[in-house]
Order: sequence, then structure tokens, then C-alpha cells
Amino acid sequence: RVEVDALVARRANVLVTGAGGSGKTTLLAAMLSAAAPHERIVTIEDVAELRIRHDHVVALQTRQANLEGAGEVDLARLVREALRMRPDRLVLGECRGAEIRELLAALNTGHDGGAGTLHANSLDDVPARLEALGALAGLPPEAIARQAVSAIDVVLHLERTHQGRRLSAAGALEIDTDGRLRTREVTADALAA
Repeated sequence: RVEVDALVARRANVLVTGAGGSGKTTLLAAMLSAAAPHERIVTIEDVAELRIRHDHVVALQTRQANLEGAGEVDLARLVREALRMRPDRLVLGECRGAEIRELLAALNTGHDGGAGTLHANSLDDVPARLEALGALAGLPPEAIARQAVSAIDVVLHLERTHQGRRLSAAGALEIDTDGRLRTREVTADALAA
């Protein structure tokens, strides 16, 4: 708990990963609840799942098109619109598609303390998932690698076991010799730094 609190306090950009039901949204909500009281948190979700105990939360939610096909508001658009709301922390509930481009761009332009969740079976699977989402946004693997390494300070990977849900690994994103994204597991001491 101390290490995760330190990440919130130093406004690290965090990607919370894990399989379905591993507790990604629960951990993210708990982390954001510990943010400074004066900070404005803007959340962006398809379905409102984040329950953040904080006085300054603005929750944005996507909207499906009506029967005539008009009025749709997708995640990518909400990320762009959220930047106009002067967020202290920009949070994408779940990265599923092309909105990864807007989130990484926002986190690369001075929006510290941001966060998001991503489905991945292990810490080592995170680069492939990010590359797949980058492809949906029209970004080649090398571009998504550079954007992700610059934008995301730490990846927290959760797993669900017979004993319950737990933080199983923490990692940093790096670029390998081929210009592709990879993860490197980090220790609790490195997280606190």
C-alpha cells in the first residue's frame, strides 16, 4: 500500500493491467481517492464503473448513436474534450481501442497523475496489447513504443487467485534494440523513488 500511495503522491502516470475480474477498476478508484483534495479528476468511461471517493471528480461517459445514427460520442472524442476541462488527473477507465492515441498524447503533454486500465494476462503481455491498440489508431509499433515509454511511468499488474486479488507485478515500459516495446519488472523500492 505504501508504494502505491507514493505513486499517487508523486503524480506518476499509471497503467493498471490484469485479466477480467482481477480488480483493475477497484485499485484505480482507491488510488484516485487518495489524490490531493484540490485536484480535479476527470474520468472517461464507456460504462460508469469507477467509484472514486473524492470531492472533485468529473465523470464523462460515452454515448451510443441514436436510431438515425447521430449523436455518438466515443472515448477518443471524450479524451480530447476532457483536456479542455483543466484536469489535474486524466483517467481513462479502460483502454480498448484507438483512444489510446489520445490518452498517450495527453499524458505526454504535461498531464501528470493520469491513469488507465488495460486487459492483459501478464506484465509481459502489456506491450503486445498496447501495440494492438496502437494499430487500431493507425500507429506503427515503433510509434506506440515511443509514446508509451514517454507517457507511462509504471504498470501495475493484478491477478486473481484462489486466495483473492493481488498486485502481482510492477513494471516499467522500455524500448528494445529493435525499437519495439517491452516491459521490465521493477521492485517496490524503485516504485517509491
